[in-house]
Amino acid sequence: MNTATRRTLAALALVLPTLALPQTHPAGGHVHPAAGPAQDPAAAADPRRPVAFPEPLRRHTLANMRDHLLALGEMQDALAKGEFDRAADVAEQRLGMSSLKTHGAHEVARYMPQGMQDAGTAMHRAASQFATVAKDASVTGDLRPALAALARVNQACVACHAAYRLN
Repeated sequence: MNTATRRTLAALALVLPTLALPQTHPAGGHVHPAAGPAQDPAAAADPRRPVAFPEPLRRHTLANMRDHLLALGEMQDALAKGEFDRAADVAEQRLGMSSLKTHGAHEVARYMPQGMQDAGTAMHRAASQFATVAKDASVTGDLRPALAALARVNQACVACHAAYRLN
């Protein structure tokens, strides 16, 4: 098993328990799928570190993260269609280091703990690296390095979301 696979599995082991979605209980409340009807999901502790942002910045940051998910989907779609330059452009403009000013990263970073800042920087750098590798794929025709680079972008997102949550 290679290093990237081990990192992915380790990140998934941290994140999967937090991914189960609540289900509606017949009595009208919500029940965590693994909890059973007698357990209140609000009582279950969220192990992620809460991070408080002023409300306008919180909304802005959540909107940015939703756009990051859309960008990841567009990058995957472009790769699937062999549109490597489009995948690279989406990555760099919406997720890469070139996107920091658009996202207001300097303003948001003031409210982030250092580990969250580091995770964000890792994601933005990984996206810029993906952009370079995706452009290389347009010349070589080899999709594997681009897929590996895309996995690193996703792993950076997963690591941050596993460790932190916005209040």
